[in-house]
Amino acid sequence: MNPPNSIRIADRLIGPNEPPYVIAEMSANHNGSIDNALRIIDAARQAGADAVKLQTYRPDTITLDCDSEEFRIRGGLWDGRTLYDLYREAHLPWEWHAPLFAHARKAGITLFSSPFDPTAVDLLEDLNAPAYKIASFEAIDLPLIRYVASTGKPMIISTGMADADEIGEAVEAARSAGCQELALLHCVSGYPAPASDYNLRTLPDMQARFSVPVGLSDHTLDNSTALASVALGAVIIEKHFTLDRSNGGPDDSFSLEPAELRSLCECARTAWHALGAIDYGRKSSEAGNVQFRRSLYIVRDLRRGEPITEEVIRSIRPGFGLAPKHLERLIGARVTRDVERGTPVSWDLIDGI
Repeated sequence: MNPPNSIRIADRLIGPNEPPYVIAEMSANHNGSIDNALRIIDAARQAGADAVKLQTYRPDTITLDCDSEEFRIRGGLWDGRTLYDLYREAHLPWEWHAPLFAHARKAGITLFSSPFDPTAVDLLEDLNAPAYKIASFEAIDLPLIRYVASTGKPMIISTGMADADEIGEAVEAARSAGCQELALLHCVSGYPAPASDYNLRTLPDMQARFSVPVGLSDHTLDNSTALASVALGAVIIEKHFTLDRSNGGPDDSFSLEPAELRSLCECARTAWHALGAIDYGRKSSEAGNVQFRRSLYIVRDLRRGEPITEEVIRSIRPGFGLAPKHLERLIGARVTRDVERGTPVSWDLIDGI
């Protein structure tokens, strides 16, 4: 049984009491080469990612080979191209899946995928995929969500472009069809997306509203937004990953390179560790610096029985005397022995209190 607001993928617990789960999204960054795909898996593992994610579709399972205006992209990175042409270039051939899954197992990194129709789910089930991701554009495809849920595997749903009602419908579809381990990724489906569009304060609301672990599918051009999301409860971070942004593929330009992914993995875990727990106590790293706090010291030689006046006692560093909060109480008290200048004030030095 998993702890609250947690799921488990391939024996890795994902939740608020665990370091963020970092997913390297391969998308189309294989650029038509299985060797590139294999190298991406290795590079993600070396960078410290927990998983690599594929996208499983064929151009004819995701769109039609049609040249009418509705099927042509206007604006953005892929301006002028037809959907079929773009997806024909971007798709990962189905015959690559088995060797990629085998390679990932050997490399020691989790591999799973986003299926875009039931036949893709069937393929991935044959390969014993450990989890499924529903892409933002498919979050409204409730029959697909139900089909994925029927596998009984953990499911992650990206929510780009979906409003609260549509997210609720997706969550209900998943749960009603048997999904027991569900997470949501807050997402902005811009490629790239500006950080100002992310409204990360949505994350704790999403977690509370839908009672699931939440994370971030981040399409910004650096790691700032992803790292900020950890402080607001993101337990999963997904970023597009490429070997080289200059390779010219459809998704390369808004993807992280290996050094950037390594930085994300390291810094996200540091940010998570920094969250810690509610704790007002003194920390172990502070122990050696207690001496540099202010405290009360005698600043002029005194004879036994002399009174303490404002001229002979001060709040200074180091911190071996009584706390400065006792200053007013000590004024007028007398010393119990001869005191040299530079003596820390202690209760046994004081008479008359």
